[in-house]
Amino acid sequence: MDSTFNGNYDSGEDFVLEYGDLRFTFNERDFAERCEQAAVRLGFVHDRLDRDEVEDLVELTVSGEVVEPVSRLGEHVNECWTELSGPAERSLVHWMRRLVFRGAWMDQRVKEGELDVRYDEDSQRFEYVQPSRGDEPVELAPAPSWFQVSYMPVDDRR
Repeated sequence: MDSTFNGNYDSGEDFVLEYGDLRFTFNERDFAERCEQAAVRLGFVHDRLDRDEVEDLVELTVSGEVVEPVSRLGEHVNECWTELSGPAERSLVHWMRRLVFRGAWMDQRVKEGELDVRYDEDSQRFEYVQPSRGDEPVELAPAPSWFQVSYMPVDDRR
């Protein structure tokens, strides 16, 4: 297996994340879905978001703030800003970007044949495995939780 590819992830040109020599480009839908998944993994949201909530979450991830909220989520971010911000490596924005980038990096490794995805019956979750190491699971660094200041939408959509 040739492990020299290490190409850049590309699903479109709407959003760009760069780290070192890596440049990952995303279409709008892909990026929004990755932001929503990252927020769930961090415990900041618990359910699917509506379009306006996702818009504010994407703005937070891209801009590092929500200047003019279009949803209750954006308002919540601004109300809880002290708890969500902080040193760069401890802020919600840092971790949102980190998880979006990490997910795309892992998906690119799958595309290049360096990793596979399998379903673990015990945990009932998908996991990345390394074929070159006998399908050893990839251990991901733990992410902090923002459960204490998580967004709980008022369900007025029903």
